[in-house]
Amino acid sequence: MSNNARVAIVMGSNSDLPVMGGASEILTTLEVSFFVSVVSAHRTPERMVEFAKSARDNGFQVIVAGAGGAAHLPGMIASLTTLPVIGVPVKSSNSIDGWDSVLSILQMPGGIPVATVALNNAKNAGLLAAQILSLSDSGLSKRLQAYRDSLREDVLKSVAEAESYSRSFPSL
Repeated sequence: MSNNARVAIVMGSNSDLPVMGGASEILTTLEVSFFVSVVSAHRTPERMVEFAKSARDNGFQVIVAGAGGAAHLPGMIASLTTLPVIGVPVKSSNSIDGWDSVLSILQMPGGIPVATVALNNAKNAGLLAAQILSLSDSGLSKRLQAYRDSLREDVLKSVAEAESYSRSFPSL
């Protein structure tokens, strides 16, 4: 495992990679080091336990865990570490329109929290991980602010285009 990665991005299978890539893309944009792997709660439970129990010692500060279907991975990892875990529900081929994944991650019992983002929204999980890390990293805090400013600028640039569709007609 990469010992300089601050964020671990894990998923139940490679089929989750297209969704979970959203976290890696935003972390790359924000210059936050990360490690990506497959850790299945059901098919490789020993690997999952080893990963979760050693995550802090391996230098991770936040874990982003994506899972579809029964979606046990984020909660199981959270039960084995005190690091913040951000769950990404993934709409998988065996999913009930994604609701099974959302509810499995969202409805954690008291005492074992998992922050949960919207279905297939690993980008927001990456942003939340960066926000957590920015509490002790002023450079990252500035990069996050610049990113937010760019979102605002994109909207303001689109205002003129949208308003060009406005029409006024004389009153009768």
